[in-house]
Amino acid sequence: MTVTLALALAPRGMRMGWEHPHPSPAADVLRCSKFIGKPRQVGTQPLSSRVLLFFKLFSKQGKMVNNTAFVFIKPHAVTDPVKALVKEGLVAKGLNVLTEGTISSEEIDSKMLIDQHYYAIASKATLLKPNQLNVPSDKFEKQFGLGWQEALDKGLVYNALDGSAKLGIDADTLDGMWGKAKKAGDLVKFGGGFYCAKIQDIYIFNGFFMSMRSKFVAPGCSIYYFVVEWDAKKLSWESFRGTVLGPTDPAEAPADSLRGQILAKWQELGLKSCPDTGDNGVHASASPFEALAERMNWLGAKVTEDSFGKELLAAGISEKTLKEWSVDPQVTYGPVPIKASLFDSLEDTDSDYCLALCTMMSPPGPNFYTIAGVVSAFIAGAALVFMTK
Repeated sequence: MTVTLALALAPRGMRMGWEHPHPSPAADVLRCSKFIGKPRQVGTQPLSSRVLLFFKLFSKQGKMVNNTAFVFIKPHAVTDPVKALVKEGLVAKGLNVLTEGTISSEEIDSKMLIDQHYYAIASKATLLKPNQLNVPSDKFEKQFGLGWQEALDKGLVYNALDGSAKLGIDADTLDGMWGKAKKAGDLVKFGGGFYCAKIQDIYIFNGFFMSMRSKFVAPGCSIYYFVVEWDAKKLSWESFRGTVLGPTDPAEAPADSLRGQILAKWQELGLKSCPDTGDNGVHASASPFEALAERMNWLGAKVTEDSFGKELLAAGISEKTLKEWSVDPQVTYGPVPIKASLFDSLEDTDSDYCLALCTMMSPPGPNFYTIAGVVSAFIAGAALVFMTK
């Protein structure tokens, strides 16, 4: 039965083209082992409930969950012609606009919405103080010749927000000084999105973020958002991002994509400068889960009232876990432990598959790692490897 299920599952897993640090074709089935193993309890639900959920999500008879994304026009491109172009473009591709509206720079600033949106970067730049950060003390001392604890005790380290205030400079000035520090070799990288530079006589974390942030919080600016929904059977999430929205670099975007059209008509649309990779006109969620996190952040949506949020809760994932996941943590899961960014792991998945993956990634119960579960996963993975040779 385990082998049969593995073989049945394989085509969908391969069609999804889900990228993962472990590229083996067995990886998809290994991630599905919560459904095909035989532990008494998996996550917060009995195995039988998760098996039913699995078949509901992957069988043709199962009810498909619509894709729902959060889309917003970036501040540099918020003009009436762009609003019209984006809405018409979304509707023309078969997407249903559920709601739309404006969020002012004052609200973005006061509620720190853009900080939460770019949490991995902003947590070091604005949200957390230096003593709350996990700074590799050896790397800090090697780079700057000063012990981390000594720097803390002397009050020499600041996040970008406090550092700019300490120096009495604005975001653009800090960004320029950050660039000079980088060229001079006075900067160290601690990890992804985690940097520190010596600027004048103090040490500042992620100083580059303030320039990014200023584009969203400058007086008179705003974003204009759309919450859109569509049938995944007619348009995959990958196609939504690749052909409806267009690639990050608008110069590489299809001519009829939103980013492609904004690039081609930027003067006609009332933009002050030509779009580029950073200011590319429009943002859209990279996955159904990321869309949920963005609705929670930007719109104050409640998991218990959100369509996809309710599906996740029904799958047995707790509100606590969903809140923790909303800031894109590294997650470890599976009988053969896999560690990866949650958002990266779910990128470009449709809602049904995303829901199944979230269920598999959710914290397992104490009886998950049984011999039967591990053996079942091994057999399933071996079957899929054999099938793809």
